Amino acid sequence: MTGAPEGIDHRVFVRGLMLSCFIGAHPHERLAPQRVRVDIELAVAARPPEDDTLVDVVDYERVVNAVRRIAAEGHINLVETLAERIAASCLGDGRVVEARVRVAKPDVFDDVDEVGVEVVRGHSGRPG
Repeated sequence: MTGAPEGIDHRVFVRGLMLSCFIGAHPHERLAPQRVRVDIELAVAARPPEDDTLVDVVDYERVVNAVRRIAAEGHINLVETLAERIAASCLGDGRVVEARVRVAKPDVFDDVDEVGVEVVRGHSGRPG
């Protein structure tokens, strides 16, 4: 991969995952679920698949299902907290070197497309 940091074989991404979850620090945000958009990019250090099977790769379906589970666990006050939980889950696969997670709320303001946060985490837990 041209331009990839040393040791990074490829990147796995999920773009535009739309979820409905209970999120927000304000009292009115506890009354109904809100839409959130999740974008994920994972830097992966792994050998190319040998047998053309899912066991050889970071499976994006598992990533999506993990995000759905995290969002369904109960009310979360901050988009930052949701992003951190998603990043930690992704880093649970030892082949993932870095997780870039963006969580946005598209319905907060009528005149703004979306508001949110992006976190970048590596295995140390500090910004990548």
